[in-house]
Amino acid sequence: MSKISLTVNGRSISKEVSDNTLLVEFIRENLRLTGTHVGCDTSQCGACTVHVDGKSIKSCTMLAVEADGSQITTIEGIANGELHPMQQAFNDNHGLQCGFCTPGMIMAGIDMVNRYKASNKPLDEAAIRGELEGNICRCTGYHNIVRSIADASTKM
Repeated sequence: MSKISLTVNGRSISKEVSDNTLLVEFIRENLRLTGTHVGCDTSQCGACTVHVDGKSIKSCTMLAVEADGSQITTIEGIANGELHPMQQAFNDNHGLQCGFCTPGMIMAGIDMVNRYKASNKPLDEAAIRGELEGNICRCTGYHNIVRSIADASTKM
């Protein structure tokens, strides 16, 4: 067991965790933030995507003890009284079907837009599709997801 201290969605957390606890398990089971989904446990689907120190990661690939001292943002932490522009864009452009992959897609989309804006690179459809290769949606052809991210990129 190890004691970890981190900030999750702006809230300081200190807890004891087993050394083999995955970050996704810690988020869901210890903190009861169930918007981060477990889809595959093998880093294939992206449903567990969160931001660690501002960067998009698949939380099934990181141990909770590795996140000690980090700032974690989950899907629950991106809205401030109103929907985040990425959430609003997914709503406006019907970028979801069953919703299982949606939190991971939104978190990946936010990171993508932030990185492209910081580097002044154009974020076109081909770039969005390439960036989403690590996120799987089994319901759609990704058209509305891509449209949602492109729409949000103009509002972020």
